[in-house]
Order: sequence, then structure tokens, then C-alpha cells
Amino acid sequence: MVLARLLGPKDFGLVGMVTAFTGVLTLFRDFGLSAAAIQKADVTEEQISTLFWINISVGVVLAILALAGAPAIAFFYREPRLFGVTAALALGFVFNAAGIQHSVLLQRQMRFTALAIINTVGLIVGTAIAIGGAKAGYGYWALVAMTVTVPFVSSVGFWLATAWIPGMPQRRAGIRSMVRFGGTVTLNGLISYVASNSEKVLLGRFWGVDALGIYGRAYQLINIPTDNLNSAAGEVAFSALSRLQNDPIRLKTYFLKGYSLILAMTVPITVGCALFADDIIRVLLGPKWAAAAPIFRWLAPTILAFAIINPLFWLLSSLGLVGRSLKMSLVIGPVMILSYVIALPYGPRGVALAYSSVMTLLVIPVIAWSVKGTVISFRDILRTLSRPLASSIVGGLVAVGVVSVYGHLLSPLPRLFLENGLLLGTFIGMLLFVMGQKVLYLDLLMGLRRPSSAKVEKGLASAPPLHLGDSV
Repeated sequence: MVLARLLGPKDFGLVGMVTAFTGVLTLFRDFGLSAAAIQKADVTEEQISTLFWINISVGVVLAILALAGAPAIAFFYREPRLFGVTAALALGFVFNAAGIQHSVLLQRQMRFTALAIINTVGLIVGTAIAIGGAKAGYGYWALVAMTVTVPFVSSVGFWLATAWIPGMPQRRAGIRSMVRFGGTVTLNGLISYVASNSEKVLLGRFWGVDALGIYGRAYQLINIPTDNLNSAAGEVAFSALSRLQNDPIRLKTYFLKGYSLILAMTVPITVGCALFADDIIRVLLGPKWAAAAPIFRWLAPTILAFAIINPLFWLLSSLGLVGRSLKMSLVIGPVMILSYVIALPYGPRGVALAYSSVMTLLVIPVIAWSVKGTVISFRDILRTLSRPLASSIVGGLVAVGVVSVYGHLLSPLPRLFLENGLLLGTFIGMLLFVMGQKVLYLDLLMGLRRPSSAKVEKGLASAPPLHLGDSV
């Protein structure tokens, strides 16, 4: 919010041009080895140390590749300033690599409070540096500094929190299965990334830096709910479900409860973003970003689509079904890219509409394919989704009705509070009392209030034995 007021669309567009390419390399930063180490029931000291040195090697190689590709990126966009931006961002690969396995240890230990604190501190430090740089007149370099600072601070925090120093790599550490698992995860992530970021490359190339800056701001803002929830909940869910992969009854119960909670947080956000996009953009980004509001509105359905789809990939990964995820990506990716190409002549708005339309149409097939042969049924997913969706629709209708009568009397900020207050209040009332979800959320609330030892004992009673990095 602050940086949007200190910097302009061109600053964000310049950095966005580079990150659209370097983001591909980012997918290889740990080669999926963090997911493999978390999913595996037993991990030894030698295996973790060997994975650490593999990560460092991969990070150095990616940094070199980014440096080597800097001239090509500048030539592709016909923008010489991108050479220096790409060279600076290359440092981030090495900083990320240094903390990956330390982060894995914290996840295996279920130390999510420590992870949250470290990630928050890194974000605060990086943002403070960016704001200071923007106020000092450094323009897009402020964004570059933030992008590099965050992984550096986070990796230092991971080392301090784990107090673990890796040993020397071992040639026969028994990591072949983990490398194979990680390679599949990485390839899946690569296809998904290309599919969901090709439109930025195309917009930057054919519509210019301003169009990309505006689209990029709307895209990033609309993804805040899903990115944060997917990151925070995904770490917990993947670690917990991996421990329960051999206990199908408990796995189903835990997954559906977590799935219900994720949907309850994201579905009303989707409705609010779609209905009140103009006020959201004006309040959060400022008047000069008004052109982002229509794009923001058209992208809103993607919040719901990803909220429905992402937890299914946590389920598949925890069960070791990463091959199925890869097959799904190989089908979905080309369809999404084709939609961007068709919509490109219509500019950022057309691309945003194409993105949301394809994601919405793919939801049902992805659900059916994901749950096939698992303990979760297609009916379980639809039943869980129907309650927050119906509650959000009613909440949206109430909010629109009231605001249409009294909204013109208020300025954007109080009107935004009124709109979302009505939406959220109606949604909660509908979900808890009309849809009968009161017992579920009271149970979740009571779970948060239990003593830590009780939660650990209940949560891990039937999980596999704990090994390296698994002590609680």
C-alpha cells in the first residue's frame, strides 16, 4: 500500500518483467527436496546434510544462469535497465538456498510459530528497506532491494532457530527416492508457473511497461489471500497430512476440517473483491491506480478457484501421488496459455477475463481427478464448498442492497468498511446458524485453546515414529 503511493506503474512493471523470467529459475531453487524431506517419514542426519549441499549447488547454478540471461532479458523487452535488475536479483537464489533445509527442520518439528516469526521479520525488514529506498528516490531499485533482503534475513533466522550446522555430503546417503519425488514436484511447479505467468510476459512484450505494471498490481493484490493462506496453511497441512498418510480415517477428518476452514476464509473474500473492486483499489493503492480496478474485479474468481484446488494438491503430495499432479498440470497448462494468446489483443482486461474463465471451468474436472482413488470423495468436496459459497452469496446480496441505498453518502474508506462489514457479518451468521457449522468451528476454537502438550499428544498419537528434526 505504501510502495504503491511512492512508486509508479513503470517501477513495478520493470521489476515485474524480470521476475516473470527469474521466477522460473526460482522453481528450481530447492529442486523439490524440501517437500521430499517433509513428506518422508524417516530422515537421517546424513540425508539432510547432503540435501543442504545439493541446495547450495543448485542456488549457485541458478544465480549464474540469471546473470548469463540478463542480456537476453534486456534485449527481449528492449529495456537496457533490466540488465542491472536481473544481475542484482540473482543474489536471491544463493540466499534462499542457504536456508531451505533449515526451514525443513522447523517444519518437521512442527515449529510453525518460529517459522511465522522469521518470515514476518524478513518481510518487515525488506519492506522497511524498500520504503526507505523509495522515499530516497531510488525508484525500482527499492523493489529490487526488498526482493533480495527478504530471503537473506529469513535464512539467517532459520539458522539461528535450528542451531543446526550441516555436515559434509555423503555419496550414499540414500536420497535417490527423495530426488525423484522432488524432481516430479519441481517439474509440476515449473509447468504451473509457466501457465500462470505467461500472460505477464506477453503483456509486457506487446502492451508495454505501464500495462504490465497495472496488471501486475491487480494480480498481486488479488493473490494476497490465496498466497498467504496457501503458504501458511499449506506448510501445516502438508506436514500433518504426511504424518497421517497411513491412517486414512484421521487423514480424511483432518483434511476436510482444514479444507472447510480455508474455504470459509477465502470465499467471502472472493465475493467482496468482485463486488467492491473500485473502493478496494482506491483505498489500498490510491487514485492513480484506478485502471487496475476492472482487472482486479475480473481476476476475483481466481481466489475461489485456487482456494478450492490448492488444498487438493496438498492431499496428493502427502499421499505421494505427485505423478498425478504432474499429469494434471500437463493438461491444464497448455489450456491456460492458449486462453492468454486468444485474449491478448483485448489487453490486460481481456487477459484477466480469460484467466478467470479458464480457472473457473477447470475446477470441477480438477476436483474429480484429484480425489479419484483417495479417501476423499467428490461429494465430500462439494458438500464442504456449498456452505461457505451459499453464505457468501447471501452476504454479498445484503451488502450490495444496503450500500446501493446509503453508499453514496460515504467516502471510499468508510464505505469499504460498511460493505465488507455487512458481507462478513451476514456470512458468519449464515455459516454458523443457518448452515449448521457452529459445532465445527467451536471444535476448532477449542482445539486452539488446548494446552500445547495435549494438542501434540492428540495430533501425533498414531503418527509414525519421530526421527531427525521431528522432536516436539
